[in-house]
Amino acid sequence: MCATIFLIAIWTTRPALAGAKAETRKNVVATIAQIGQPLLEIAGGKAHVITLIGDGVDPHLYRLTRSDVAKINRADIVFYNGLHFEAQMLDMLRRFAAHKPVLGIADTLKGKNLLLWDGKTHDPHVWMDPSLWARALQAAVNTLAKHDPENADTYRVNAAAYFGKLHALDAYTRTAVGSIPAASRALVSAHDAFGYFGRAYAIDVLAIQGISTESKAGIRKIEALVDTLVQRRVSAVFVETTVSPRNVRALIKGASARGHTVRIGGALFSDAMGARDSYKGTYLGMFNHNVTTIVHALGGTTLAKDFGEKTSAEVN
Repeated sequence: MCATIFLIAIWTTRPALAGAKAETRKNVVATIAQIGQPLLEIAGGKAHVITLIGDGVDPHLYRLTRSDVAKINRADIVFYNGLHFEAQMLDMLRRFAAHKPVLGIADTLKGKNLLLWDGKTHDPHVWMDPSLWARALQAAVNTLAKHDPENADTYRVNAAAYFGKLHALDAYTRTAVGSIPAASRALVSAHDAFGYFGRAYAIDVLAIQGISTESKAGIRKIEALVDTLVQRRVSAVFVETTVSPRNVRALIKGASARGHTVRIGGALFSDAMGARDSYKGTYLGMFNHNVTTIVHALGGTTLAKDFGEKTSAEVN
């Protein structure tokens, strides 16, 4: 009898103690690691940050699982990119917005900051410009500080330090891309995810598909890009970690038929970051990898330089 009472006491008191401890940290859910991983650093352990979509997964096509919905339901704050990037989960996110803070951080950017694709749709890939991404992340920091005033100073101090790293990365990228010979300054990839990168660093961006991987790649588009590759003597094209390389290989084959050799310059992170707990699983590391891959493939030079800590977001 005594043993039974003792076990019941443990069962009823331990969860209460654990619950009391958990209540000291806000539960934050981010849809993509480009948001979640920086916020994990900025939170500095004062908030519990979870990222829903893992590496190698296409957010354009991703649908919330039952587990994802449960995590969002338990969250105090939810952050997503916005600009119709997470197209398949918008209805669910809007429903939760009636009960808790749910913010599309790229939606907070206005006017000339955003690129238009086909003159009507805003390009959602804002993280391809670190300086602009810092402005979007600032909206998340402000929301976190508002709803967790006890730790607001920590968030602001950590954010200032983190944004300093982003500005250093931006300056470094400007120099590295600037080393590419002008005639070779063309970034050709599977889908149009690098528009902000092109605008920020004065490199032409050419893509087979549109800003969403849901768009189709037509034969005429591929033929037109082959013409461009041949005419400009572009020597390298790039595949993406979340997009099939099939269309990129069609470009290479088409150029070869015209007597021009094109190679794959490497794999770029476009819509998702690298593996959890790796350098490429951090926003700074992912971006630095892209810069190094692009610049080396197109004939420029870079320094062997790391940015930030080699840690990543919690991804489930």
